[in-house]
Amino acid sequence: MSRLVRVCAGLSVLGALHAAVNTALLRRPPAVPRPVERRVTVVLPVRDEAGQVGGCLAAVLAQRGVDALRVVVVDDGSTDGTAAEVRAVVDDRVTLLPGTPPAAGWLGKPNACAVGAAAAGDVDVLAFVDADVRLEPDALARAVAVLDDAGLDLVSPWPRQLAGSAAERLVQPLQQWLWGTLLPLRLAERSPRPSLAAANGQFLVVRRAAYDRAGGHAAVRGEVIEDVALLRAVKASGGRGVVVDGSTLASCRMYDGWAGVRDGYAKSLWAALGSRPTAAVAAAAGLSAVWLLPPLAALAGSRAGLAGYAAGVTGRAVVAARTGGRVWPDALAHPVSIALLDVLVARSVVGHRRGQLSWRGRPVTAPAPAPSATMGG
Repeated sequence: MSRLVRVCAGLSVLGALHAAVNTALLRRPPAVPRPVERRVTVVLPVRDEAGQVGGCLAAVLAQRGVDALRVVVVDDGSTDGTAAEVRAVVDDRVTLLPGTPPAAGWLGKPNACAVGAAAAGDVDVLAFVDADVRLEPDALARAVAVLDDAGLDLVSPWPRQLAGSAAERLVQPLQQWLWGTLLPLRLAERSPRPSLAAANGQFLVVRRAAYDRAGGHAAVRGEVIEDVALLRAVKASGGRGVVVDGSTLASCRMYDGWAGVRDGYAKSLWAALGSRPTAAVAAAAGLSAVWLLPPLAALAGSRAGLAGYAAGVTGRAVVAARTGGRVWPDALAHPVSIALLDVLVARSVVGHRRGQLSWRGRPVTAPAPAPSATMGG
């Protein structure tokens, strides 16, 4: 057991070192962007977002340095006052569309995004923004600047994640920590390998030509993690893309309290860690071995375990500091975060196997399209 602890502690140290180098290489937007002279359309897919969509839309319309800006809001079957909130915004740059119910083989969000992208028409850049995101005034111009300066086809500016409750503070930072620790960013933006991809659908910016070449959201119609799948499709079609620092561009409070965290992650964790349930379980076990076993050994007096715990805390703190997260004392609870992730993964996998996962009244597994008829002789 002591040998296993030493190995896991060593991997924790390597993870912290990689996080430090990786986040130093994380692409950041320029402080003062050039004006964007191209046509940019923001697609805002919404479903029961009354109380959120108005603030999001106001921030989008307040963007500076993007003169040819349009916004397409796709109301994806809302049953609250979402549409009325959008109609209350008097601005000829805004188009509100009723979303069509997803066809067989489609999930709701990819379907809504596809409807919005189709309505955008002949534009140069598409941006996809979630209703709980608040853009800073230069967010679009600065994101497009990263797209151009790095010669990329898609950028995913990761918003600063806001966390209020203890559950949010424990779980939400793991998103950035995972790619900051495990994904070699500069290699990922050059490599076509689908495994080297991280993206956040809260805020995605993509060249229209690259989006169409990749097949758009039709190429990821049944994907629960449609943002990562879209980046993989862009890469597979010859494009380049990567996650970039969006902490000064946007903010987002993804979930509110334990119930929101529990149900929100249940819908997707079975697919997020390795694209299938068995891979998610294996990934969770690996994370637990490296970042949970050493702290547990440290409680029994293991020096190697203490070193592993310290490295885990350091890596967590480095990533939080670089991505606009809260560093202290949250990083000290990193092992608790990993244990809670295990609980969420187990809940997600079990729910997936039982076919019980849903989000906002819809199942998160797309129904298979009906088989095509064959002609008899």
